[in-house]
Amino acid sequence: MPGWPGEDPAAALVPLLRSCGALEAQPPWTALCAAAAAADDPRAFFEHWFRPVPLGTGLLTGYYEPELRGAQAPGGAYQVPLHALPPAGPLRLLDRAAIEAGGLAGQGLELVFVDDAVDAFFLQIQGSGRIRLADGQVLRLGYAGRNEHPYRAIGRSLIARGAIAREAMSMQAIRAWLAAAPPAEAAALLRENPAYIFFRPILDLPAEAGPIGTLGVPLTPGRSLAVDPAFIPLGVPVFLATRDPVDGTPVRRLVVAQDTGGAIRGPARGDLFWGWGEAAAARAGLMREEAGMVVLLPRDTPRDTP
Repeated sequence: MPGWPGEDPAAALVPLLRSCGALEAQPPWTALCAAAAAADDPRAFFEHWFRPVPLGTGLLTGYYEPELRGAQAPGGAYQVPLHALPPAGPLRLLDRAAIEAGGLAGQGLELVFVDDAVDAFFLQIQGSGRIRLADGQVLRLGYAGRNEHPYRAIGRSLIARGAIAREAMSMQAIRAWLAAAPPAEAAALLRENPAYIFFRPILDLPAEAGPIGTLGVPLTPGRSLAVDPAFIPLGVPVFLATRDPVDGTPVRRLVVAQDTGGAIRGPARGDLFWGWGEAAAARAGLMREEAGMVVLLPRDTPRDTP
């Protein structure tokens, strides 16, 4: 693998050990996880226990954990609800426009109320977030499910109408367009995406831990990857060869597949979790890079220790 072992392979042991929390009861993970916990030479550990399988070159995007302002009851600026997952049935057939028009009102599904509809929209795109309440408490929300409508990228609509050039497209560019547009036009664009995400409170999650991914473990900034599990098993390491979206410096990094996403489809397609805060949002919003990807699969029989 060109560039192996890349940037600090020891840092990849942190998310790998978190994967072990979900996988260590399964062979060959039982022995592998015990070895990971005792590893004093990370490079030798990964070379001993895994075999590389090239996936080719594909698209690498980024995501992050947003922080919004909210209140537990509607009032003043806090008028935009975030909802829990409705029971199976007709309520899940409602599209975004119907829900924003009050289609879920009176069902007791409101978890919290935030002060910005655009922030709420992007929280749904990211799938998890932190809501800072007026008393200083922080409510962590995680993905609980979605309605039964397909995801449609509003960025594609803006490209199609010539509002943003394809090469200039980013989360930041979409936000700038929405901020400059008349409110009714901005709301109409958001409703072009009929998909709607529901949340659940995540309790007892330390502030320094990332959100819970599909594997059921906290994500690690810069080291957790969302993948298509039809091609990459959850829990395994993936070696990335790409570049930083902000300064263009080469990135050669071992990450761990711990999450999935509605737009993440195909063998060499990934979404890198950057963390939380402004720096993470900047990188996640700009990241749309070509990346070489190699998945590391557990060896049936670990090779001899070097």
